[in-house]
Amino acid sequence: MSGLLAVEDLRVAFDTPAGRVEAVRGISFGLGRERLGIVGESGSGKTMTGRAILRLVEPPGRVTARRLDFDGQDLLRLPERQMRALRGRRLAMVMQDPKYSLNPVMTVGRQLTEGLRRRERLSRGEATARAVAMLEAVQIRDPERVLRAYPHELSGGMGQRVMIAMMLIPEPDLLIADELTSALDVTVEAEVLGILDALVRERGLGLIFISHDLPLVARFCDRVLVMYAGRIVEELAAAELGRASHPYTRGLLGCLPSVGGPRRPLPTLRRDPAWAE
Repeated sequence: MSGLLAVEDLRVAFDTPAGRVEAVRGISFGLGRERLGIVGESGSGKTMTGRAILRLVEPPGRVTARRLDFDGQDLLRLPERQMRALRGRRLAMVMQDPKYSLNPVMTVGRQLTEGLRRRERLSRGEATARAVAMLEAVQIRDPERVLRAYPHELSGGMGQRVMIAMMLIPEPDLLIADELTSALDVTVEAEVLGILDALVRERGLGLIFISHDLPLVARFCDRVLVMYAGRIVEELAAAELGRASHPYTRGLLGCLPSVGGPRRPLPTLRRDPAWAE
């Protein structure tokens, strides 16, 4: 498996009136052409890790690392112009909430085709055909109508599918998916995961799959990183997630409701200050 991304001692810090806050605290991991899951509670640093890789952390946030390499390129030292060329074409991220990722004053069609026409010099008709095909792939009915629509005219689930289509159209080498399936029903979720699975197997896509859904990550991913308070507390094969050893991971698994099981209050996660050290 060829290495695609190398991360060493990645830190994301914010200077606030109350002092310095570290959202990501010295994490290290590698990514091949595989499906890597990142799980943990809200605020554990999952999304900030993805944003840092794409250099999307704005001041007063500061990103540092001993190493942050993508396919042999030092992402921290690339000029912004070259970084912009990588984003969208080879690096992409599906954000958690499509309402804040889609431009409210541009039609869906224009947003889907603008990057294609600029990067690949496609005609309007060719770009539109690519957009229609990808909307169909994520199970959007009547894609021509959706292309003419504005984001506020879409449901949350449809907006999420449009964002997925937008990120997959250029067929990136690395995709960071932040709560990719949170607004999808189970049928569309299966279709979208099937598309990603095919891209990983056939094109060698590297996928970072950020999620709260531990059973989904265990089924879909190859490896899992468990984050707590900005640190990685456990790394293991996804198939072994149910047999995790760290008490935090065990606590997360223990808090999951059981369908058809006995009715009882869910256990409370008992935290140990040593987990954050």
